Formats: sequence, structure tokens, C-alpha cells
Amino acid sequence: MSRVLNDYPDVAPQTRARVLEAIRTAGFVPDRTARSLVTGRGQVIAVILETGRGHPDLLHPFFQEVLMGLRRSVSASAYDLLLLSAPGDGLVYERRIRHHRVDGVVLMGARGSDPGIAQILQTGVPCMAVDLNVRGPRAGSVSSDNVEGAAKAVRHLHGLGHRRIALIGGPPDTKPGADRRAGFRREVARLELDVRPGHERDGDFYPESGQAAMRALLDLPDPPTGVVAASDLMAAGAIQAAAARGLRVPDDVAVVGFDDIQLAELLRPSLTTIRQDKQGLGAAAANALLQLIADPEAEAPVVTLPVELIVRESSGVRPLE
Repeated sequence: MSRVLNDYPDVAPQTRARVLEAIRTAGFVPDRTARSLVTGRGQVIAVILETGRGHPDLLHPFFQEVLMGLRRSVSASAYDLLLLSAPGDGLVYERRIRHHRVDGVVLMGARGSDPGIAQILQTGVPCMAVDLNVRGPRAGSVSSDNVEGAAKAVRHLHGLGHRRIALIGGPPDTKPGADRRAGFRREVARLELDVRPGHERDGDFYPESGQAAMRALLDLPDPPTGVVAASDLMAAGAIQAAAARGLRVPDDVAVVGFDDIQLAELLRPSLTTIRQDKQGLGAAAANALLQLIADPEAEAPVVTLPVELIVRESSGVRPLE
């Protein structure tokens, strides 16, 4: 039996079939290898996290909390989580998925143009993406309401009297970057605010890009009085850049972030931000994926979670005089 369960090549096909049938009849599953051979499943959910060269993926607090929600939901099942790195060593995603007998995939951080995504979809393995537009017969997605979140940030600053409101956006080729920019523009247009030339700057969700974008905004002849940053880390960088110029936040320039990571409350001034349910994103992705694995006829969902404005010190609480 052990040679069958360990998939030795010198076992005759007829013998292998008889042993596996005996296992099925007796309901005997001594370990995960045996269970995989009997059911055809590896009891493994792969997580593919890729945010681009030079970025510390697992150190980003947003992804850490999403992974926590994912792990907690999966831990109640019989599945293990497997973190797959980017295929820089020549191995493609498809080969890795088949090698590890992966039953489902959670995608995070990738760009829609990543060729690895097409490889995953071609395997037919159920897939749920976090903050990524992925659609297919067995592929769905979960994200926060990024458009409304950015609109909430603009409305908040407008309600405090700001009329020159700028955006430090995320990468436009990412879903959160594009959606938050769309929400910013939608609300600015609805409020009939005039976005001055140079008042939209691109960042990469990390602090250094927030610093650079804020410095560029402050160099303008008509710098903004309020800034919406598409991530809390960029907002933190923006606040540092303002302080380096001798400016006070929020008295001289107000700042609103996006995410509500733990750092947001610890900053000085504490950060007004748009709160995402980050662990909820992970849980929603896991629950939908488990359903897709259990039911081959299930339709892959598109899930959108609500967001919340959290007002702290960086935006001020009183209208401008």
C-alpha cells in the first residue's frame, strides 16, 4: 500500500487500481498524500502575491491583513495555504499549480496585463482575485468600493472648505489605482471643482512615491490645500514631505489616506483615511474560492465590500476660515 500511496512508478496499474479501490471502500485515508490520490485533490490553496520588482510584498501591511483574513477562513477547512513566488526562475505558474496539486488560487497584487494570469485561467483551476479585474468561467474577484472611497475623501475635504484638492494616485494599471482615480475625478466633477494642472500625481502605494508627489505638488504656483492619497503609506510620505517644508498638517495642507492600516492611527498627526475591511477581503476571497472548489457548477462571483471614512487629525475637523 505504501508504494501506491507514495506514487512509486514500479507499481503495476492493475495493482494500483485495486489498492486505491480498497482505500475508497474502507474509507481509509492515512495522510494527505493518500487523500490526494483518492480524491484527485491536493487540499492546497495557492496564494500568488506579486506587486512588482523592488517592493517588499509580504511587508506591506495591507497584504498582511488580507492574508490574515484568508488564513482564518481557510483554517476551518481541510486545506493548506501555499505561497507561490513570481516565476522568475523559469517555472511558469501553470507548472507550479499542477506540480503542487493546487485546488484553487488566490491572486493578489498582480497587474491585469501579467501573462501569468492568463496561464492560471487556462488551467481551469478555480481562482479568486483580490483587487484585480479577473473574469472567467472559474474566476471571480473581490475588492473594496474604491471608487466611492475616493469620492468620500473628496467630499470630506470639500466639506471642510477646500477647493484646491489634489490626488496622489496609485499605479493606473492596477484596479485600485484606476478606481480611486475615477472616484476622485467623478466627485471633483460633481462638485464642480477645478483641478489645476499638475494636481494629479502618480505614485506606487509606497511612502517614497508619496513624498515625491507631495514635493511636486508643493512646488506648484497654486499648491493644493487638501490632498487625497490612494494609500496610507503614500499619505505618510506626503505628511513627511510637508513637514520637511515647514508646513503644518492640517493647518497648511490637509491629507486623507486610503486603507486604514495600523500606522494611520499612530502617525502624528493621526491620519484621516478611508477604511477598507482588509481581513474581510481575505475572508470573502477564501469563502468564494472554497465554494467554487466544492461545486464545479458554481458561478464565480464579483464581490465589492463597502468602505468607511475615518476622521482623525490630518484633515482637521473644522471648516477653513
